Amino acid sequence: MHVIFRILVVISLAFTSTAVLAQGANVAFGGLQHDASLPVEITADELTVDQATGQAVFVGNVVAGQGEMRLSAGRVEVQYAVVDGQPTGNIDRLVASGGVTLVNGGEAAEAQRAVYAVTDAEIVMSGDVILTQGANALSGEQLTVNLTSGQGRMSGRVKTIFQTGNGN
Repeated sequence: MHVIFRILVVISLAFTSTAVLAQGANVAFGGLQHDASLPVEITADELTVDQATGQAVFVGNVVAGQGEMRLSAGRVEVQYAVVDGQPTGNIDRLVASGGVTLVNGGEAAEAQRAVYAVTDAEIVMSGDVILTQGANALSGEQLTVNLTSGQGRMSGRVKTIFQTGNGN
């Protein structure tokens, strides 16, 4: 009877864990906390600018840096803020695609696509997202991080691995 009870508890925990994983996870991203008011520096192999649309597209080995934060991708489109139909020259958002990696402090995230809303200080990464925090890893379909607070949310079939540090 005692063995059957243990089996039922394990099965119950497995189903409970699956439900939690499917709903999403809120996690603190202290290393991703960041000052979004700092200037953005971008390097790439190629740049195309369209003055009419207020867009600049960087292609090939793109690295965008802002303070300690680095975002690298195959392609980054810079969208400028528009007032009364005219680009202001202030960056509104960066749209990155093609092997996106975001690194800040001891944390790193990888995804297929990322949108960094500079004025909102928010990054949304999507498509096979993997976040590493030291020896711990978290994966899902979308990661949204508020860079001002360092708080984030991973959603879309979330899976995590936490290292306990006790070797068992």
